Amino acid sequence: MNLKNSYNLPLDKFIDLCLYDKKIGYYMKKNPFGKEGDFITAPNLSRMFSEMIAIWIVGFWENLGSPKKFNLVELGAGNGSMMKVLIESFKNFPDFSKACNIIIHEKSLKMIKIQKTELKLKKIFWISELKKIEKVPTIFIANEFFDSIAIKQFIKKQDLWFERYIRIQKNKTCFFFDKKFNMDKLEKKINYNISKNQNFIEYSVLGTKYLKNIVNFIKKNNGGLLIIDYGYLEKKMKNTLRAISNHKYSSVLQNIGKSDITHNINFHLFRKLTQQLGGVDNILTTQRDFLMKMGIKKRAEIISKNQNFSKKADIYYRLKKLIDENQMGKIFKVMFIKKRENNYRLGFS
Repeated sequence: MNLKNSYNLPLDKFIDLCLYDKKIGYYMKKNPFGKEGDFITAPNLSRMFSEMIAIWIVGFWENLGSPKKFNLVELGAGNGSMMKVLIESFKNFPDFSKACNIIIHEKSLKMIKIQKTELKLKKIFWISELKKIEKVPTIFIANEFFDSIAIKQFIKKQDLWFERYIRIQKNKTCFFFDKKFNMDKLEKKINYNISKNQNFIEYSVLGTKYLKNIVNFIKKNNGGLLIIDYGYLEKKMKNTLRAISNHKYSSVLQNIGKSDITHNINFHLFRKLTQQLGGVDNILTTQRDFLMKMGIKKRAEIISKNQNFSKKADIYYRLKKLIDENQMGKIFKVMFIKKRENNYRLGFS
């Protein structure tokens, strides 16, 4: 998009421009992960997180009947740090490794380049569209994926609904404005009364499309979707839109393409949208409870044994960040979507 001109864009199109535009998009031109980037994800924080996910994946594969051929799809693999540990962990399970077809769904060429440098395994396929996945049992992993998908915002004023837009001026200054919106049309399309008892709505068209496509794939081919992301459970929606630059909050409307723009997942809405599709169940817990049930404390004990004080302190410092309720333990949720008849509950109560 040529920013020398003026534009009126719905919020989701503006976010998409800021994050994924080929010329100026945030994820298209830099590595935002780690200390040198703008934020740190759980896999960057400690390999123990990814080891727990690896155990969960192998357990689910066994639950599915140990199919001789299946897909493991990571949705948005970041800098590849989680997939790297997954692959290393899978070496302990030769039958699993032989059956596993590893796929990374990524739209940023910059991130693909970083991932390929990190993951020197020939048996990995990168895809830009999910329809290219072979129709066999598939385990989808979405760690901080859905929060990176653009959202729309709707505001209720005197019983009328308005959609939030952004005006981009020729000088690149931006401001919000609202346009009248037909909420009935959206609710018919998604077959859900999203506006009931709401004054404010955050909704992702693309995120819902991903959810629908993955659920339909699971119903036809077997498998499941594991979502790990920050979010909330309350029915009442709230404004969670924010920009992050250099590990600090910044303005959504400033420095186009230089900040990450994100939001909190409304897991209540995810549950409702999943239920509308039928044929699947979803179970939900906090990241703390999931990792504790997976045995992360025991893993910390094992790897810290015979380590010096400094190394041991670092292991437990990272563990605390992952599971402490005042850090990542509570705000991050883990949701598992599976076929209704499947009884796999590892990591969940």
